[in-house]
Amino acid sequence: MDYSTFKEAVIAFCKEQGITEYELYYQTEESTAVKVFAHEVNQFTGSVEGGICFRCIVDGKMGYASTEELSLSQAHSVVLRAVDNARCLETVDAVFLGEGGQQYETLNRQLYELPTTEELVQAALQTQQKLYDADPAVIDGTTTQSLCERKEIAICNSKGLDLYYVNHIAGIVVSAMVQRGEEKASEAEVALGALPTLDTDALTAKAVAGAKKKLGGEPAPTGVYPVVFSPEAMSLMLGAFAGIFSASAAQKGLSKLADAEGTAIASEVVTIIDDPFHPENPSPIPFDAEGSPTHRKAVEEQGVLNTLFHNLKTAHKAGVVTTGNAAKAGFNGAVGVCPFTMYIAPGAVTEDALLRQAENGVYIDFVTGLHAGANGVTGDFSLQSTGYLIENGKKTTRVRSFTVAGNFYDLLKNITAVSDCMILPSPVGKTTFGSPCVLVNNLSIAGK
Repeated sequence: MDYSTFKEAVIAFCKEQGITEYELYYQTEESTAVKVFAHEVNQFTGSVEGGICFRCIVDGKMGYASTEELSLSQAHSVVLRAVDNARCLETVDAVFLGEGGQQYETLNRQLYELPTTEELVQAALQTQQKLYDADPAVIDGTTTQSLCERKEIAICNSKGLDLYYVNHIAGIVVSAMVQRGEEKASEAEVALGALPTLDTDALTAKAVAGAKKKLGGEPAPTGVYPVVFSPEAMSLMLGAFAGIFSASAAQKGLSKLADAEGTAIASEVVTIIDDPFHPENPSPIPFDAEGSPTHRKAVEEQGVLNTLFHNLKTAHKAGVVTTGNAAKAGFNGAVGVCPFTMYIAPGAVTEDALLRQAENGVYIDFVTGLHAGANGVTGDFSLQSTGYLIENGKKTTRVRSFTVAGNFYDLLKNITAVSDCMILPSPVGKTTFGSPCVLVNNLSIAGK
């Protein structure tokens, strides 16, 4: 049974059971990936995942049930199980379903054709050869992966919603391993798009250069310095602390930004945007997980917090309109919130001018340990880093094996300059995070 037939069966059974408020959320993902190691394919994966989540409101409570099987028996079962689930709940929170008849952005992107398995194999093998050819320092341990995915999402409910979305993603992930003497380092890079259009020469060159850049160096001197974060490093920082902008987190006491709308939370040079339709977002979508329209928004503008990320439930609690950021971890997940393409807007100065403004400090081009060293509630962080010393306004000595520590809430307020070049690294999850270079005053560096 296909989705359309299943949907009609559920609707008919809801009518028979007297259920007047309900929603079907359908999601499937078909993916294939080929990984190459030492010039040979050493891993091939293919998967088809997804199913239906049915929600209904019974006596003011929202019941959930899900199934991966689209059949007539499951069309009946998923309804009955959701009703039982609702009746077992004790929650008194208000619950909502998305309204029909809303206006949505029109996507002007054409779906590109996904590669065949053979094309994936050839792309991975050829790209890995380019990695080895790029530099004699490249050694075994270097890997290449080609991948593709087709995702479908559909939402239908009793309030007139009937939405459908399909997206294709293909790409290549490279990890270059290099060696100098006894020292080794690696760097990963991602390029997404139709495989024939990808510049694999530039992709491999960037990965090899990034890996070689990590070789050598010594710990930075301990002290409190002006710090310039590279676009890549600041993107990682923003991604690690994006949860503080979640209305759900704020309402649970897990963010210090609760009730902070309209107040200054950052320096005036900082503006943070969330844009589901950014040209570099590989998964633009006109509706969120509740069927609400998505749109570009300035989350924080010139230092002032405009809004947190809301779904229907959190918006009702706050007395505002949803921002269209409802999200589900999977077809059967609970509804939460999540940004789409979240980035610090570019400023008006060049990176060179930013370095001159720093005068003497540290330039950080990579941070690691974000899962253990970044506290998404308090904002505290202590992260292993690599980069360069900044001396007399220029990057000089390579430094590594040092820790940068501070608090993200304070960091936002201590950003004194933002460069004019913003980078959006390819995403590793549902959200793409981006940033220009930023200059932050008074961060603690622990090195030698």
